[in-house]
Amino acid sequence: MIEYSLDSALPILPELFCVLAGMVLLIIGAMRGNAATSVICWATVATFGVAIILLLGLDWDRVTVLNDFFVFDPFAGFMKMIVMLGLMASIAMSVNYLYQEQMVRFEYPILILFAGVGMMFMISANNMLSVYMGLELQSLSLYVLAAMQTRQLKSAESGIKYFILGALASGMLLFGISLIYGSTGTIDFHSIGQALELSEGMNAGLITGMVFVLVAIAFKISAVPFHMWTPDVYEGAPTSVTALFALVPKVAAIALLIRLLFEPFAMLVDQWQQIIWVLSLASMVVGAFAGLVQNNVKRLLAYSSIGNVGYALIGLVAASEGGVAAVILYLVIYMVMTVGAFSILLVLRRDNVGLVKLSDFAGLSSTNPVLAYSMAIIMFSMSGIPPFAGFFGKMFIFETAVAEGFYVLAVLGVLSSVVGAYYYLRIIKIMFFDSSEETIDNEFPLATRVLLVASIVIIVGFVFKPMLLLHGTLNITATFFT
Repeated sequence: MIEYSLDSALPILPELFCVLAGMVLLIIGAMRGNAATSVICWATVATFGVAIILLLGLDWDRVTVLNDFFVFDPFAGFMKMIVMLGLMASIAMSVNYLYQEQMVRFEYPILILFAGVGMMFMISANNMLSVYMGLELQSLSLYVLAAMQTRQLKSAESGIKYFILGALASGMLLFGISLIYGSTGTIDFHSIGQALELSEGMNAGLITGMVFVLVAIAFKISAVPFHMWTPDVYEGAPTSVTALFALVPKVAAIALLIRLLFEPFAMLVDQWQQIIWVLSLASMVVGAFAGLVQNNVKRLLAYSSIGNVGYALIGLVAASEGGVAAVILYLVIYMVMTVGAFSILLVLRRDNVGLVKLSDFAGLSSTNPVLAYSMAIIMFSMSGIPPFAGFFGKMFIFETAVAEGFYVLAVLGVLSSVVGAYYYLRIIKIMFFDSSEETIDNEFPLATRVLLVASIVIIVGFVFKPMLLLHGTLNITATFFT
């Protein structure tokens, strides 16, 4: 019989609080209707803020609860905090946009709240069933959000595409889990690891199951060749939802991938390194070259995210403590840059219509120099030009690859980064050298302004303490290497 106590519930206190808050907000929304959307949005931001405080108040020593279905350790604590900060930023950017686009629905922030709970369970998963539960809770909420703009055909199309391919990924995940269970008789992470040690890692059924699990997660992080949904969904979904997709789900999915690779599948490092190597290279190359021909900013940022996933995967190929630390650091920097980019994209409007084409940026340096220079800093950082934060993120990633002997992957990564820099610099060229007589709307909400300033400060200020966060992430990754 499984025994539960109050102490066993403490590690899941942030998740429990978010679920209870979500239920209360859902009741409020049902009673007051869409008129309560703004209040519920900010209440959801406050909910994540309180959950972070509860998270920081926990003992971060490793502990498993719920019959070992749920694990809490320094890695889980840090990644959950990053995810919740990203969710807070995405909601704060969205409030004004919802009213501008006439898609005021009280369900919007509540869906994000429950998606966040799913992400937190993914990060703390210690069993294949908890992996599936967290992944599906996140995905089902995101499917609805992608199709939230019901008056737009493209939004409905993006929701259907995301749902169909997401369901395919879920099927692959379940099939992989069934193969793992059939080979080991367990779906517990620790027991799977023990079974691999006893079989010395040469278990064909388990290896096949691992491949299917990794393919399913590759879908979720948009790694090539499982990226086909990303550009269409990014383009068709409301821009605020695209910002959410770019900010948070990939961080949670890569956190889950890290836990899977370095806990249950640690003995299969020689096998999964080959898979991650191919995914990394393909994502970098496709993200760099496909982005060159894009004229829609959202599609361009989709290919940018695919390329950035490729760079992050280099750190996992290295399979070292420094490599995982570099991945976490890269994800944090990428999230900060994405917050800045979308905070600008969400306020770029002309005659109350959102601007999403590259040509819409023409003459921005004249009409709104603050936004133009802010966007230039973000684009320089994304392209990896020093002394901005993006440069250090890529440098640490390539450094770990070289340290572990993956010279070819590191060189190809650098070359892909050079190619990808073209479309980032192209935006700067359009803003500063192309002319346009049309002006943009001057509305710039306070929350979006604060997020943009914070993003720029971190991107520019990172050069003064580049090793500070890296040392912190090294302490976190010690979870998997002790």
